[in-house]
Amino acid sequence: QVQLVESGGGLVQAGGSLRLSCVASGSADRIEDMGWYRQAPGKQSELVAEYIGLSTTAVTNYVDSVKGRFTISRDNAKNAMFLEMNRLGTEDTGVYYCKAEVRVPGYTGTLPYWGQGTQVTVSS
Repeated sequence: QVQLVESGGGLVQAGGSLRLSCVASGSADRIEDMGWYRQAPGKQSELVAEYIGLSTTAVTNYVDSVKGRFTISRDNAKNAMFLEMNRLGTEDTGVYYCKAEVRVPGYTGTLPYWGQGTQVTVSS
C-alpha cells in the first residue's frame, strides 16, 4: 500500500506562486512514475505535469497551458514530488491531485494511487 498526501494549496492572487508537495508513505519504494492532475470546477480532470522515470534519465512532460510556468520535480530520498507553480492565472484554479504508479506484488505492470487533493484558488 502507498499513501499520498498533498499540501501547499491555497488562495493566491493572479501572478503569484505556489509550491505543491506530495509525500508518499508505505511502500514508497514501489513507486515508479508520478504526476500532478487537476480538476477545475465543471471540467474534466487533466494531467498537468508528469515525471517519468526515477533518476537522471527521467523525463518531464507538461500540458501546454502550464509550460514555462510550472516545474515538476522529485526528491526520491524524501519520497516526495513537487510542483512549483509561477505566474498563476485564474484558469489554474482547481483541485490538484498527486498520482503515483505503483508496482504491486503479483501484478504485471503498475496500479495508480491517488492523493486526496489540495485546493488551489487563484483570484483575479
